[in-house]
Amino acid sequence: MHQRRFLIGAVVAIVGIWLLAMAGHWYLENLKMTADKVRAYMGSVDFGNLTGDARARAIRKLEDDLNSLSYEERQKLRMQHTIRLWFDEMTEAERSQFLEATLPTGFKQMINAYQQMPEDKRRRLIDSTMKNLQKANNQAQANGGTNGPPLSPELEAKVRTIGLDTFYSQSSAETKAELAPVLEELQHQMETERAGPHQQ
Repeated sequence: MHQRRFLIGAVVAIVGIWLLAMAGHWYLENLKMTADKVRAYMGSVDFGNLTGDARARAIRKLEDDLNSLSYEERQKLRMQHTIRLWFDEMTEAERSQFLEATLPTGFKQMINAYQQMPEDKRRRLIDSTMKNLQKANNQAQANGGTNGPPLSPELEAKVRTIGLDTFYSQSSAETKAELAPVLEELQHQMETERAGPHQQ
């Protein structure tokens, strides 16, 4: 009898631990920011009709949500041009602030490191970056998206021929927004390359 109570208690404890683990996993999954959650938030707010503090709070929340995304989720959102829905309605000052707040940490240092590379290595990195962006763009289109090229031919030519730091610093908020996926992918490529030897 004592052994039976012990076995029942053990089973109840195991089930309890399993339920707690599942609840914890569910809770953490719900905390994780995703591209779908950002899209849902943007769809729930009539941004064009917001003014004053309400508008500033909405932009800050979007900035925080974007900064909470993983690299993959962030790229997915950018490739689908979801952010353009609000970006196009922002003032120039709002656009500048938004870009400063949402570009990846350390991207300016990345641009400086990129500029110091030999020309052939910069060319290979840009080739790889554009190839990856085009691949992501094609996948987005295959999933029902209606995207154009990840970067216009004119901008791509400038990125390849003008110093990236000079070009970025002299660009409008509109151009910086178009360049953002390129900068993020370029940074990702450089970080992956640096991490490579340590992962082997």
